[in-house]
Amino acid sequence: MRHQHGFTLLEMIVVLVIIGLIMGLVGPRLFGQADKAKVQTANTQIKMLRGALQTMRLDISRWPTEQEGLALLTTKPVNLDAVKGWAGPYLDEAVPQDPWGQAYQFSPQASDANPFVLYSYGADGKEGGEGQDADIGYLPGQPAAQ
Repeated sequence: MRHQHGFTLLEMIVVLVIIGLIMGLVGPRLFGQADKAKVQTANTQIKMLRGALQTMRLDISRWPTEQEGLALLTTKPVNLDAVKGWAGPYLDEAVPQDPWGQAYQFSPQASDANPFVLYSYGADGKEGGEGQDADIGYLPGQPAAQ
């Protein structure tokens, strides 16, 4: 008598259906955690950028201008006389993009208790929004974040 080793087509289909059901239950929860992680990453990066900006301000006695932007944290100014005291770079790597691949918004204009504006547009890449699409950071017209 000959013994065949392996799986039948029916056994393979049953296994695939079971895997599909498990992924249907677990998948949405995993993706929800990934979205929360992106928001937490954006908050952490904004706090890191804020700390670097504060350190740079101690050195040069001012915030970067609109034209200089966040690039002044990592790029040595061509005219060091215009930025006396610059002792950067103030970040170990390039200025990061937000977790959704967009540039952080920065403006040296004071907003309520914030000395500058620094934020991400969130998942939708647009101003405003709710939940995952909400803007994150030190927003214009809002009190200082803690």
